[in-house]
Amino acid sequence: MISSESVPFAKSGGLADAVSALAATLRRQGHDVRVLLPRYGHINTSILQKRTESIPVPCGESGEHWVGMYQALLDTGVPERPLPVYFVDHEGLFGRSGIYTDPNNGDYPDNCARFALLSRSAFQLCRLLDWIPDIMHAHDWPAATNAVYLRHLENTGAFANTASVLTIHNLGYQGVFPRHDYLQLGLTPELYEDAEFEFFGQVNFLKAGIYNADMLVAVSKRYAEEIQQPEFGFELDGLLRQRSDRLHGILNGIDERLWDPEADPYLSQPFSVDNLSGKQVAKREVWDWAGFPETELKANPPLIGLVTRLVHQKGMAELFHPEHQTLERIVNELGAYCVLIGNGEPYFEQAARELSERNPRFFAQVGFEDRWAHRIEAGSDFFLMASRYEPCGLNQMYSLRYGSIPIVTRTGGLADSVRDAKQHDGTGFFIEHPEPTEILNAVERALRCYRDEPERLSAIRERGMRQRFHWEDSAKEYVRAYRSAIARKRADQEVVLDELTVGTDEQEAG
Repeated sequence: MISSESVPFAKSGGLADAVSALAATLRRQGHDVRVLLPRYGHINTSILQKRTESIPVPCGESGEHWVGMYQALLDTGVPERPLPVYFVDHEGLFGRSGIYTDPNNGDYPDNCARFALLSRSAFQLCRLLDWIPDIMHAHDWPAATNAVYLRHLENTGAFANTASVLTIHNLGYQGVFPRHDYLQLGLTPELYEDAEFEFFGQVNFLKAGIYNADMLVAVSKRYAEEIQQPEFGFELDGLLRQRSDRLHGILNGIDERLWDPEADPYLSQPFSVDNLSGKQVAKREVWDWAGFPETELKANPPLIGLVTRLVHQKGMAELFHPEHQTLERIVNELGAYCVLIGNGEPYFEQAARELSERNPRFFAQVGFEDRWAHRIEAGSDFFLMASRYEPCGLNQMYSLRYGSIPIVTRTGGLADSVRDAKQHDGTGFFIEHPEPTEILNAVERALRCYRDEPERLSAIRERGMRQRFHWEDSAKEYVRAYRSAIARKRADQEVVLDELTVGTDEQEAG
């Protein structure tokens, strides 16, 4: 697996959790899985084992980069099957504190060169290890060029039978760079168009990966359908429809070693679906942390939690925009208390701070702390996710597990993992469209149930807590996708051989 993120080494979002959990699960199931990451500046080499001082990677205008390789072993829960994680070390390109961005200056201007090097390094690592995999599995745009290198530069010799899989964790991020950056990839000029890098006069990593991968995976079944439509396709829906026969939807799981209310080290008192007393303790802790009035807690008012990135995708404009004041109306008009933790775009961070300062029923902490993310999941009565789109989402799964009933947009993985409370087997409340009025309507329905139908609410919570989103099931689906990728690669090779044979026959006949 080639990725820009993997916990506990580098994380900016759910990608890091998904890569590590999937790889560890496959490892436990008996597959020989290994992960390749950049060795960012914040990853201390003292905790790593050096594999090699320096090896050449053919890539870029200079012809090659010289990189080092480090290794760590990650616990999978099975002592005899740890997960090998390798790190490509290039101080000039990766030796920085950020993954994609400089905190003060935005995206690194050489991200094209940085992540092309990551993708191409995978082949040199395999040669170094004398280990040729059946599958090279790239995650999102930073690793997408791996499929291009495999198809066009490594399609003979050792990797002739290796197939490529690309998982799309979020189509909204594509790795788009200026046209002149193409020179940093070490590819021929013809491949700019032949490998489908061209994107309105620019270079698009994800587009090229989608075009060249033997198999594609989206992180939920509904998201696999949505990204083939213009509304969610970000200008790539046509290409995805063209390759829809190679596109699988596989819902991510959650790591229940980390997210389990019965054994969560961040909780003062664990709890279960059969004994919720610890959930009330968690609610009190969150309440006190937020500084809400002690006298109000006695009446047990509804508490809504948000653990989120403060970005447009997550519905922050709909929640915070002064014209709508949706969050303020939720606490003022609907009588809820809200607590939020997260970071993201400066505008929304400031909006969260200002609302927290002026409204005693709303509390926000800008920044992220794992312990309070766990405690908010545990202590909230409801969990709000008003996403414009959500490829998979993990927080709604955590919420179900912790008895915090999700209020979510009917999109992507949210729709695949939550069942509508209107149904007999419902586990949450749906926002029909990511619009302020619909958000308020959904929250109002949930709060009405909280106040007027406590038995129904308890049944909704119990059904959610009894659900399981095991990575074991998702990993088995990935294995099927891997087998399909291998079969596709063989079929494509046979087509090429047939075309070559026909061409030779025609030449001889001529």
